[in-house]
Amino acid sequence: MKVCFFGLGSIGKRHLKNFTAVAAEHGLELEIHAYRNTRKILEPEVQKLLHHQIYNEYDLHNDYDVVFITNPTSMHYHTIKLLANKTKHMFIEKPVFDNIDYNIMDLNLSDQGVYYVAGPLKFASIVQGLKDIIKQEKVYSIRAICSSYLPDWRPGVDYRDVYSAKKVEGGGVSIDLIHEWDYITYLFGFPLKVHKLEGKFSHLEIDSEDLAIYIARYDDKLVEIHLDYFGRTRRREIEIFTESGTIIGDFIGNKISFTNGRAAIDYSMENRDMYKEEMRSFLEQIARCAEGRDGTGHAYKVLKLAMGRL
Repeated sequence: MKVCFFGLGSIGKRHLKNFTAVAAEHGLELEIHAYRNTRKILEPEVQKLLHHQIYNEYDLHNDYDVVFITNPTSMHYHTIKLLANKTKHMFIEKPVFDNIDYNIMDLNLSDQGVYYVAGPLKFASIVQGLKDIIKQEKVYSIRAICSSYLPDWRPGVDYRDVYSAKKVEGGGVSIDLIHEWDYITYLFGFPLKVHKLEGKFSHLEIDSEDLAIYIARYDDKLVEIHLDYFGRTRRREIEIFTESGTIIGDFIGNKISFTNGRAAIDYSMENRDMYKEEMRSFLEQIARCAEGRDGTGHAYKVLKLAMGRL
């Protein structure tokens, strides 16, 4: 399998390591290229996984089986368009684009291709557990929060220099933390209406929004979502209010608890890597060619929702 990684930052390196590990499980032989905009020396464990490094678009090959789009979000549309005719399938890091002012049809994606947009929380034990639990519940409302302190995200790196801090590069909680809408639509589908309030309210030296709050209406329930960059106590939780009580999914503690006396489900000792599970699913989709254009179409709908539009 001939593969090219377009961007090898921290996220690209993680996907590279996971992809090679999962490919090995399937006995796949790989030829891995990496398109880079710098000749900075890579770590030995990353370097040994690569067969060829490319620094000019004209040197890209035209017969890749898979391309990983792992460069800055603001460059995704141009990169996908550049590579659409050079690969059979794509793995695109979330979010699919930095805004909703693009026309997907202009990308000329193949009906036979798999175009997967990353959404690893769908593969987390918490979400998979909740997926089964809510089938038996009458859900009234959902409240989700993702709160953390941006300067703590990358130790040793000035938070003011990362893309999260820069609106023009696709930063801001609305799309940086798009995982919340991704897993909620996975669990409950898309709402009928959404209302969003956002802004820059904290002391952080950034020009992207550091707070977004949503209220969405379904035909039989409401959803509230809180996203911020300034919470000093890290929280990622979902509360599901049902006829029988409240179900709490704690992504940090990796457990599901209940207010109706039901025993909590603790996944903290489970050896499950949601990123590898996502990669396994991606390779399975390629084998079945099951995703097609809808991968980008679904991700675009989630992006519109994160922007407060349907």
